[in-house]
Parts: sequence; structure tokens; C-alpha cells
Amino acid sequence: MFARQAVHALGNTARLFSTSAARQTKVAVLGASGGIGQPLSLLLKLDPLVSSLSLYDIRLAPGVAADVSHVDTPGEVNGYPADKLDEALEGVKIVVIPAGVPRKPGMTRDDLFNTNASIVRDLASAVARVAPEAYVLVISNPVNATVPIVASVFEKAGVFNPRRLFGVTTLDVVRAARFVSSASNVKPADAPITVVGGHSGVTIVPLLSQNSYGKAITGEKHEALVHRIQFGGDEVVDAKKGSGSATLSMAYAGAKFTNALLRGLNGEKGVVTPTFVKSKLYEDKGVDFFASNVELGKEGVEKIYPVGPISAEEEKLLETALPMLKSNIEMGRAFAAQS
Repeated sequence: MFARQAVHALGNTARLFSTSAARQTKVAVLGASGGIGQPLSLLLKLDPLVSSLSLYDIRLAPGVAADVSHVDTPGEVNGYPADKLDEALEGVKIVVIPAGVPRKPGMTRDDLFNTNASIVRDLASAVARVAPEAYVLVISNPVNATVPIVASVFEKAGVFNPRRLFGVTTLDVVRAARFVSSASNVKPADAPITVVGGHSGVTIVPLLSQNSYGKAITGEKHEALVHRIQFGGDEVVDAKKGSGSATLSMAYAGAKFTNALLRGLNGEKGVVTPTFVKSKLYEDKGVDFFASNVELGKEGVEKIYPVGPISAEEEKLLETALPMLKSNIEMGRAFAAQS
């Protein structure tokens, strides 16, 4: 009985990802043996739009690949050790980067910067050299700074295409929908929440006023909900008591965004989701990377949507977010310039 239920559950998981009748794509996961990388690799194996998985890490990647390769869905899986990064990137269309150290209790995403910045810089250099046309999805924290690092590395290599670089902020969107739906006793699909800004603490701005269920939550409940969306990662870190961070939900969010991009690349129309990209929305305030609703198409970023009408409370949240976001972006650029 349990075996039948397990198979049924996996079938439902595979159907979480929308498909379109189009070409399949080779995807690389850099940091595939980590807490995010392993479940992310499994979820991508379930995506029918992924024809081949290239799993790389400084340790254990061939083992993870062997394990994931036994899943009975189409698509080949190959694992590459530390000295085979270039080989792992050959022929890759999409590169997903979850590599880095996880957060521990008391740590902010910014605390991770020094270690993860170096990792991301080195991986970006390899991508620029081997797969300069690839679409790059950055999960490694702090995203507000690591995405500008990748952009700077690509600029130095002369291969930067702003339509092909994304910071994955989907976990904020997933959390917002889940928390609002729970508070409103509706399905998460009925409470989609656009989340703009960045991907760290107060730079995360959920636009609850743009959804009827979110708008109905007011006063102290509204403040508590916004705080939970902004600092949901801390909730997981504390609950795991130092043994990890939000790895499973982040893997789900990373796979969900990868599928959205694949559908856009394959020509599906109307694929719109928040993501952290090179943007002119707040460039006049020194913020040239910003998360907002983006339409994904055959060349990656098809259209960047403005924030739209927001409440007075959200105006204040945005005013708080922008200076911090500017500082994060400058930190990433400064690191890249010094490297």
C-alpha cells in the first residue's frame, strides 16, 4: 500500500511542473551535492523539459548523479568532480548555481558574503569561458550581491547579456502565497503574491495589496505577515537548531523558476514571475538590479513590469528596501572589482 502511495506522490510531484510541446534542454547544477543541490537535482530530473542534467560539485557529485540517475523519468544524468568543471558546462543551456555555505543560527545572508562571493565568482568565470550563451540562475546567497558579481565577471569577459542572468527570488513568492493562503483559509493558488525588491530581510517587499486575500489582512496581522515573509529563512534556521537552513523549500523554488524559464525559452506565452534582474525601474536611485514581475521568453527576459499600484505601507517598505539594496549591489560590484 505504501509503495503505491509513494509512486502516486512522485507522479504528482512531476506534474507540479508545467510542460509545453517543445525542445528539451541540458541543465547544469553547480553545487549539486549540497543541501539545496541534491533535492534540486532530483526535482529537475522530474521536469520533462530537462533532457540532460550535468551535476557538479567539489565533492560527491558523481555519487549524487548516480543516485538521481536511477529515477525512472527520461533524461540522462552525469556527475562531475572538482577538476571537471569545464566538462560539466559543455553544451549547457541553463546553469543553476546553489553552491555555497548554508546559514546558521544568528547569521544573516550578508554574513555569508565573503565565502560565497568567492565561490560564485569562480563558477561565473568558468561559465563565461565555457558556456557564455547559457542562462544563469543564481541561488547562492546573498543574491542581492552575488548576482552583481556574476554580471561583473561576465562584463569583464565581454559576454554579459542582461536578458540571461537571474537571481532566484521565487522562495519569497512561494512563502508569501503559502502564508497568505494559510491566514485566509484558501488554496495557495488563489493567493499569488508579487514580491519585489531583493532577496534578503527588509529588501523583500511583498505586495499584499495587489491580491484580494492579502489586502484583507490589516493592522498587526499585516505587520506580522510581512515580517514572516521577509524573515522566513530565520524561522527554518532556528527550527533546524543549527543543522541547516531552508534547503528543501529553496530547492522547490529553484526548480519552479527553472521550469518557468524553460517554458518561456520554449515559446510559451504569458510566463510571468518575479525575479532579480538587471532593471531600470529604480536605476535613478542607484539600484540597477531589482526583483519585479518579469515575462520570460525565447531570449530570457522578455519584459520587466513596473511595481504598479501599492499601498502606503508598501511605499514605506520600498523606501526602506532601496538603500539596503543599493548597498548590497555595491558590495558585490566592489568584490568583483577587487578580485
